[in-house]
Amino acid sequence: MKVTLINYTNRAKEILIFSKNTRHLDDRVRFEQVIDMPEEQKNREIQYVFGTISSSLEFVNYTFLLQDVTRAFTHQLVRSRVGTSFAQQSLRVAAMDEFRYLVPDKIENDLYVNALYENTMGEIQTGYDLMLKKGADIQDARGVLPTNICTNILFGVNLRALSNLMEARLCVRAQGEFQEAAMKMRSLVLSLHPWVYPAIAGPTCVTKNYCPFKNFTECPIKKANTVLDLLPEEFGDKIAEDWSKLIEHKYSPQPMQSKEE
Repeated sequence: MKVTLINYTNRAKEILIFSKNTRHLDDRVRFEQVIDMPEEQKNREIQYVFGTISSSLEFVNYTFLLQDVTRAFTHQLVRSRVGTSFAQQSLRVAAMDEFRYLVPDKIENDLYVNALYENTMGEIQTGYDLMLKKGADIQDARGVLPTNICTNILFGVNLRALSNLMEARLCVRAQGEFQEAAMKMRSLVLSLHPWVYPAIAGPTCVTKNYCPFKNFTECPIKKANTVLDLLPEEFGDKIAEDWSKLIEHKYSPQPMQSKEE
């Protein structure tokens, strides 16, 4: 997986400050005055921005190119439908000769299952190539391609939407690949705009000290912090530390199956 930040809003900090203060300003105040503010004053102003209504965050945008991610991942990414835009590599017009695919860690570490996985992928490639050779349209042959085939996607997102995405997808409940992609995007944004940290600090348990996934009873953070919803001031740092350790070790739980399954 490769994640590249290819575009972003210039003067992002100043735009956030200006947008939040427009209700207090008259026509004589210009954007240039915000630009000329001392940096110490800008830092105070930006703290206020991140401590109030988040509508101003929609003025700041980032564009990422995500390469060699799976179609499984992109199916999840495009569910973020507010404040986002997407352009994805097409399997309808591009023939997938010797397609690349992801082998999940748990499969790769099991010799027998990994052999089954690799053999199945090989059979899919053989069948796909033969269909094209026999005259099948690319758009029809793509139906046999696997969900874990690698693809590229261009992802545009405003800061408010990115904040919401991080709270959900940095959660240890998320699939491991999405956790990795989210961490890479987060790292790129923070390297460029470190002052954005309050908006993308981590999952909801880190940013707001509560868990929105009440049915996710197997969460190791929740098990270790039974007072998660009660004493955020005291336990906030511990929750953030617990989350960081899990992310570092790529904790990725299997989604719960229904009783029918």
